[in-house]
Amino acid sequence: MSPDDLILPDWPAPARVRAACTLRTGGVSGGPYASLNLGDHVGDAPAAVAANRARLAAALALPAEPLWLNQVHGCAVAESGTAVAGCEADAAVARGPGRACAVLTADCLPVLFCDLDGSRVAAVHAGWRGLAAGVLEAAVTALQTEPGRLLAWLGPAIGPSAYEVGGEVRRAFLENTPGADAAFRPSPAGRWLADLYTLARLRLAAAGVTAVYGGHWCTFTAVDRFFSYRRDGVTGRMASLVWIAD
Repeated sequence: MSPDDLILPDWPAPARVRAACTLRTGGVSGGPYASLNLGDHVGDAPAAVAANRARLAAALALPAEPLWLNQVHGCAVAESGTAVAGCEADAAVARGPGRACAVLTADCLPVLFCDLDGSRVAAVHAGWRGLAAGVLEAAVTALQTEPGRLLAWLGPAIGPSAYEVGGEVRRAFLENTPGADAAFRPSPAGRWLADLYTLARLRLAAAGVTAVYGGHWCTFTAVDRFFSYRRDGVTGRMASLVWIAD
């Protein structure tokens, strides 16, 4: 891996907070998983996934193996340092150094958090179901600090020109997210184009988190940079990670 295989969040986090998001490049996987697939649940060769994860750990000088979650589009939050790898959760939090939080995505929205003191961090996997159900709010609560003292970074997700959904998705947000109507516009096929970034910002603002950064990519259209489940079906996963340095 090289620095060109990573996105570093553009947020004013404290110096001891480290974070990164991988691209699809820089690994050893082949076929539809080429090349830096970090998901061990998508059909890729286990040896390739292990090699890719080792490359990631070395490139970022991670303090420990990330807490890799079994993501289920829910609202459970795991505590890095006490939870076991593979636990069912869609967010992970860490307090103090030596623990890396990570989520895997390939169109869903990764959201990273840190506090202004650099003492608490979190990583969240937010597809539309998790967003509507409150996974971001669950992570904010688990961080146990004033929401106004949190920074959030929105990583690469499917963009608003490509994410076509049915009316049930729009209704789910209109029922519990003030202002959500602005995040949807009619599609040529008679459905709706949804803006995950706007929906996340609305939910974060309602939770008291107003320092929000990132949120300008499209995994679906940037074929050479990102995996996209909606585009390809069988594909790899990128990782978004955050941790506190010693």
